[in-house]
Amino acid sequence: MTRLTWEPITLHFRTPFRVSYGSSESRRAHWLRLAGDEGWGEGTIPPYYGISDDSLAAVWAAAARRADPFPDDPADIAAWLAADPVIAAGPAPARAALDLALHDRLGRHAGLPLHALLGLPAPRPLPTSFTLGIDEPEVMAQQAAELIGRTVIKLKLGAADGRDAERVAAVRAARPDATLYVDANAGWSPEAAVGHIEALAALGVALIEQPVAKHDIEGMGFVQRHVAVPVVADESLQTLADVDRLAAAGVGGINLKLMKVGGVGPGLAVLRRARALGLGVMLGCMIETAVGATAMAHLMGLADWLDLDAPWLVADDPFDGLTYDDAGRVHVPDRPGIGVSYR
Repeated sequence: MTRLTWEPITLHFRTPFRVSYGSSESRRAHWLRLAGDEGWGEGTIPPYYGISDDSLAAVWAAAARRADPFPDDPADIAAWLAADPVIAAGPAPARAALDLALHDRLGRHAGLPLHALLGLPAPRPLPTSFTLGIDEPEVMAQQAAELIGRTVIKLKLGAADGRDAERVAAVRAARPDATLYVDANAGWSPEAAVGHIEALAALGVALIEQPVAKHDIEGMGFVQRHVAVPVVADESLQTLADVDRLAAAGVGGINLKLMKVGGVGPGLAVLRRARALGLGVMLGCMIETAVGATAMAHLMGLADWLDLDAPWLVADDPFDGLTYDDAGRVHVPDRPGIGVSYR
């Protein structure tokens, strides 16, 4: 029997989703399963990261060829992955899929949910942001009004039409009660970002995510020095070393995503380093299935902000996992491992 299998799937958005990079109606994802239904993993990344399906499959094929046993302790997962040069050098989402599946396996064997397996604080229900893609201001306002009971709304900005402030003003008028985050997806220059954020702060925006290009870490710091709103790095955070660079630049926080850093093990290392350096921590996700988003939700006890809305954005997620209550708070399943099941 093959020790693991994987399969590409297409996830469809509930509505077309536009960010500063472009618009899409679907997203490619991959699930991975250890033989005997022992563990589920996921490797998913947006196309603008430039990671091919073949490069993901090469890593998983290398893992499938190995004859050595899977690790029996969470502390040994990193070493097991690093022992194979193809896996160790592979793209982060491929390594994340294996990391998640191996953690899920051990949690299932131990009869413990992932957070308990890792000795983490029990996830306390926190409100997640629910994301609205770029659209006409009146459309975004209507969408926000329909998010009844959801207390945190994130707006994608960075369009070239110069109407970002109109979009935020329209949403604020529709939802005066909501906490608003904005995400420019690297759509502004540092100088322009300062001007935009000053205007948005007057509308009660509480957080700004990735205002400038991902490689411009100094630019991220420049923006933070000139605005009071926390500036949170998303695309600028790819590795553990990036945490130190971002802290030195002076940003307010990071958006941690398991698919960017290689799974739960590396994610915890990033989170703990960010905490040690005084950075705020958002737990985020790609447009992915409930496998990845639920794994991340097990870290909620260590988070300041949540952005775990992918299962809500996707119309045809094949997995059951985390759930949302009427106030938009995230709850993890009371099941061993990650806690997901295939529908």
